[in-house]
Amino acid sequence: MNDQDGVLPGGTFGQLNQMWFRLRSIEQNNSLTGECSLRLQFLESHLLLIPVSGRGWITVDGKYGELRAGAAFVCLPGQLIEASLEGSGEQSVYILRFDVFAQRHLPEQPDQLSSTQSRLPFPLEGEAAVASTVTYSKHCEAITASMGSTDPLQQLLAQSRFYELLYSLLSDTRQSEPDDTDTIMERVKLYIEQHYREELSITLLAGEAGISVRHFIRLFKQKYGLSAIEYLTECRIRQARNLMLPHTNYELKDIAAYVGYKDLAYFRRKFKQVTGVAPAAFMRNTKLKIVAYHGSLIGTLLTLNVIPCAAPADHPWTEYYRRKYGTGTVLPLLQEDNDRLQQLVSLRPDYILGLEQALSPAMQQQLQELAPAPLLPRLQMDWRAQLEFIGHSLGKSQEAAAWLAAYERKAETVRASLDHPLAKGRLLIARLSAQTLTVLSNRSLGEVFYDDLQFIPAPLVNRKLSRQTLTLAELKSADTDKLLLIVDEDTESQAIWSEIQHLESLKRPDPAGYSRVELLPPYPWTEYTSFTQEMILDLAPLLWRNRT
Repeated sequence: MNDQDGVLPGGTFGQLNQMWFRLRSIEQNNSLTGECSLRLQFLESHLLLIPVSGRGWITVDGKYGELRAGAAFVCLPGQLIEASLEGSGEQSVYILRFDVFAQRHLPEQPDQLSSTQSRLPFPLEGEAAVASTVTYSKHCEAITASMGSTDPLQQLLAQSRFYELLYSLLSDTRQSEPDDTDTIMERVKLYIEQHYREELSITLLAGEAGISVRHFIRLFKQKYGLSAIEYLTECRIRQARNLMLPHTNYELKDIAAYVGYKDLAYFRRKFKQVTGVAPAAFMRNTKLKIVAYHGSLIGTLLTLNVIPCAAPADHPWTEYYRRKYGTGTVLPLLQEDNDRLQQLVSLRPDYILGLEQALSPAMQQQLQELAPAPLLPRLQMDWRAQLEFIGHSLGKSQEAAAWLAAYERKAETVRASLDHPLAKGRLLIARLSAQTLTVLSNRSLGEVFYDDLQFIPAPLVNRKLSRQTLTLAELKSADTDKLLLIVDEDTESQAIWSEIQHLESLKRPDPAGYSRVELLPPYPWTEYTSFTQEMILDLAPLLWRNRT
């Protein structure tokens, strides 16, 4: 690699020698369950979350993420966050608030620390892998002990120990980076997502990457399947769609200006190019009240930018999508059909979507009397056909077609990025529920990995069977390079999972040095909708980044 095409000196942490850090506070929170102490708030300083035990969630500017031991989470000033730990057992997380300053802007007085003019962004944002939870716990214990002292020397020691913690965090991040090119492109992609409202050029973005314009254009297109400017357009249109949802009341010209378009006609053209529909029609459609009578239809509606006005209250999607999309205004439908009918009479929806085979002829007739009620004719309809059917029923065929085209482009890009022997080993996907191990070879995870990404099924996988089960002995002897395993939360499943973890055939890393087993929760991965299929597509490259 020559100087023209190569990475400029300094890499990801090139500005570190121009920064200094000041820890504001540290606390160990053992009660993030129930009443959440990290309520929705705008951050005034950097925030570092280090889970020691337990699992939970975090939303940053509306984007949902997982909190778990083995990973830290960095949030930046000005971000809107909320977080919680969940479940039973021991729960503990350290919360550190700190500032980052430029050396050339050292404050002369302590009270100048509140000034935002001298702040710099931390080199990391979002989730960061940590090599040892114990090491970070010890760092935090030492910092807490010194920080709580009234002795100025001890407080100075706390700041020094904080530097040691940051050194560990940045070192672990550097070591976990699989490839310099991947890191550079991810950094530029994040830069686009954070600065989409600004005038961004290829020259500016190449400079942010520290490589030549020609090399940057090639690398970005190779990694993401579209150019940096095309990705900028998608970011802007995605934000524009969020501003067009029913609870907003913005004028189109204001939305266009906010997301970075000064020319309204140009914005209209780009919006239709990305979504398949004109912005005016999109805004009209968002005001429609659409009911998801059965929970399995929700993901398809979200793909079409429809947040249902009513959906089943007992469906597992409820909490996940509430956090991710702020769907607090969705009417939770009761379990009994007669109760639901009474709710829908008051709601007066424009459409009611349901599954034909799950409704009696009498109930179908009653729903049709309330509103147009498109009913999916077959429960076994694949997700693409579901999307096209619902898109046609709601007058959103163009949006469905545009989404499908974007999905196929993304699948091609991900498939190309994983097209090497170390990633394309024999794959087994299974679910452990109660005392049963079921092979997932079709629909959902199986369809994405085996069909869209063309992974090789483990020899024991029989895709012609609608339901294939395994014994522990068969799993132990399975000739597989990678196991994706969904484990339900019931006692029997957890007990068998403990036994599986000790199987020698699965404990050793694969030839590439990656973990042979990846554990996934039941939801949302077991749902079969266009929305979940894309989530799985986004998940696939990450599974081969987590080295043992």
